[in-house]
Amino acid sequence: MKTFALTITAALLLTSGALANPALRSDVTVNADVVTVGDMFNDAGDLSSTAIFRAPAPGTTGIVALADIASAARQVGLTDFDSTGLSNVRVVRASTLIDAAALDKLIENKLKTTGALPQGTSAAISFDVADIGINAAAVDAPASLVTLRYVAGSPSFTARFAIAGVDQPVDLTGTITPMIDAPRLVANTPAGTVLDASDFALSPVPLATAQAGGYADLDQLIGKQLLRQVHSGVILRPADVGDPIVVNRNALVTVLFHAGAMTLTVKGMAMTNASSGQPVDVLNSITKKILHGVAQPDGTVTIGAPVTVAGL
Repeated sequence: MKTFALTITAALLLTSGALANPALRSDVTVNADVVTVGDMFNDAGDLSSTAIFRAPAPGTTGIVALADIASAARQVGLTDFDSTGLSNVRVVRASTLIDAAALDKLIENKLKTTGALPQGTSAAISFDVADIGINAAAVDAPASLVTLRYVAGSPSFTARFAIAGVDQPVDLTGTITPMIDAPRLVANTPAGTVLDASDFALSPVPLATAQAGGYADLDQLIGKQLLRQVHSGVILRPADVGDPIVVNRNALVTVLFHAGAMTLTVKGMAMTNASSGQPVDVLNSITKKILHGVAQPDGTVTIGAPVTVAGL
């Protein structure tokens, strides 16, 4: 008897659920150009995917009166629904904001894939419209570049974009400036400093400016010695640096003479500055003879044959 009662209860619950009318929602958010029955009503059943209204434009809100909802519902076969306490429904169309930065990226990608940008450069893109803000449908690709008219070497461009959820294409004009990263000194740096990567920060400058200024690349500067004091923010030229000085003029240096397995060492005063591998004259402190040698990375000076021991 107890089992029979439980069975009857379950059957009543199933019947009640099957007979429940769809319930109208008070607020609806959609991400398509149409509003479906399933968007507007809970428990819409087989009619869920049926379009009932055109959605508002992306990023906007529409208010739909209950009478209009009832009329549209009847036309698609929904004759009875629960609208308790509602006189209208608020419908919001989700959106993604398309700004200048998003459109910049589309143009720059096009320039790179077509080879219109020189190797190692980026594009500084400026639109003739001061502020760009377009509400697009919230989809994976809310904007796409349809056409781009641009000739390398000429700053002007014309671009047409397709915006998801916007019926008409968007046409924009502007200028494109090829940019290249140039190494700027991050601090005031005295002459004689041997430069490394921490002395620089890369910042974009117009390619034409970099070419006209003859600026040095980072690989032309790392490990080089600054020939003059330079203030922070300056972009260096190749003439501003040189190979590090390993032998200083008037400094006491060690002179090494190699003859087969024999090596002789004498002390002397360098008569000139010299970088590694450069020739340098050294005055022997004892004999007062001038020795002609080659500066080594460790600051010593080597002399090879045919100099004799007596010649030292």
